[in-house]
Amino acid sequence: MEGPLADLSSWKTDHCSLVKALEIVGTKSALLILREAFYGTTRFSAFAERIGITETAAARQLRHLTEAGLLEKQPYRDAGGRTRDEYVLTEMGRDLLPVVIGLMQWADKHLQDGGPPLLYVDHETGAPVRAGLRTDDGHPVELEELGVRLHPAWRRPRSSS
Repeated sequence: MEGPLADLSSWKTDHCSLVKALEIVGTKSALLILREAFYGTTRFSAFAERIGITETAAARQLRHLTEAGLLEKQPYRDAGGRTRDEYVLTEMGRDLLPVVIGLMQWADKHLQDGGPPLLYVDHETGAPVRAGLRTDDGHPVELEELGVRLHPAWRRPRSSS
């Protein structure tokens, strides 16, 4: 921690971005729906079936993720059927890919006996893909090298009284 953040007892974590993120994706079913969307699942029944949750739970999470802006509905119609909606990732949803891959790779390393069940690779080259922290110019950053400081443009939201 840097500057005024160095004294942990002098500041609180209110307005934490992690809290805001967890309000949207902080449940098992939300993360599994995102995983399935990354794998290419788009149909309502396929989400429920592949994840192993009830249709009621799937409908609730799909609605939540759609209202939050991670998924969007797009109409489709099978031959001879009625028009239905499928769910596709938005840019906001696609931006969570490194987070979900990072969680899976953490579990691969620490929780899987016998190695990971899946490998994540560059489709064209087959080179392994790893989630991690990097600077804008590509330099890897380890925990001991990470600085945390106040963002100069951030302003505390006004309380709504």
